[in-house]
Amino acid sequence: MTALMSAPTRRRPGRAPQTGQAGHRHRLAVSRALLWPALATSIVLTQIPFLLTIYYSLQSWNMLRPGDRGFTGLDNYVSVLRDGSFLSSLGATVAVTGTAVVVSTLLGMLFAVLLDRKFVGRGLARTLMITPFLVMPAAAALVWKWSILDASTGMANWGLGLLGLPPVAWNTELPMVTIILVLTWQYTPFVMLILLAGLQAQDKDVLEAAAVDGAGALRTFGEITLPHLRQYVEIAVLLASIMLLQVFDPIAIMTRGTGGTKTLSYLLYERAFVGLEVGEAAAYGVMTVLVTIVVASVALRTLFKVFSKEGIDR
Repeated sequence: MTALMSAPTRRRPGRAPQTGQAGHRHRLAVSRALLWPALATSIVLTQIPFLLTIYYSLQSWNMLRPGDRGFTGLDNYVSVLRDGSFLSSLGATVAVTGTAVVVSTLLGMLFAVLLDRKFVGRGLARTLMITPFLVMPAAAALVWKWSILDASTGMANWGLGLLGLPPVAWNTELPMVTIILVLTWQYTPFVMLILLAGLQAQDKDVLEAAAVDGAGALRTFGEITLPHLRQYVEIAVLLASIMLLQVFDPIAIMTRGTGGTKTLSYLLYERAFVGLEVGEAAAYGVMTVLVTIVVASVALRTLFKVFSKEGIDR
């Protein structure tokens, strides 16, 4: 028995487990290999269409003259930059996107803080709050146009009538306000979900320590919670900006680009499906992508300086 216990343990034949730096390299290689299918699919679905858009933007192609098609170089981009519609649509895009993102972020922060507290029916309240983001944009635009903001039968004017105020033709008299209102209503839940996740990830012990030290609710939120939410706010604003820059349905259904609401997405639609200028529309598409990148970069670098401490950038 003693001899058996003291005998060296024999390992089964097979490959010895990798340890140390070699094992780390192996696991890293496996992880990267697992990412290649998703990366390849993403490239096929996004970059190839974008390259085709660049190719079409260098072509002179009008659907009314299908036989008269050829390479035109940068002429379409020159036409885009010289056309006054591009600058006006760029201004409308920045105004609509910037206002809707800022208001959605502020309201999303407020609702996230409220829903982070414990109260009866909190689960139902969270479900109802995210409902607007689950509605299709076209369906939401139709509901707002006819059921809420219609000049004759809309609920908004019905409420104004109860207050003794005259009715308002929202879609024609206040088109910019109408579009921003609908976009804010639909994208506030999206921002709220991201910020609510950030609040739930906050260390509760830190909050309890602040309460024990006598810090009030506003001071705790400003000095502890808000810096903690910095990354979550940045992600929310970045994603919301990218999505709102591509908004088309509410503008096409509610205002048709009137009253300063003709964004780059709607202008691209007009050039492609009304003017039938495929090459020029492709140039507008490329310019829209560039504007999206610039706006996202500016939003991350300038809008969140309020989170930096003592002027130190991240």
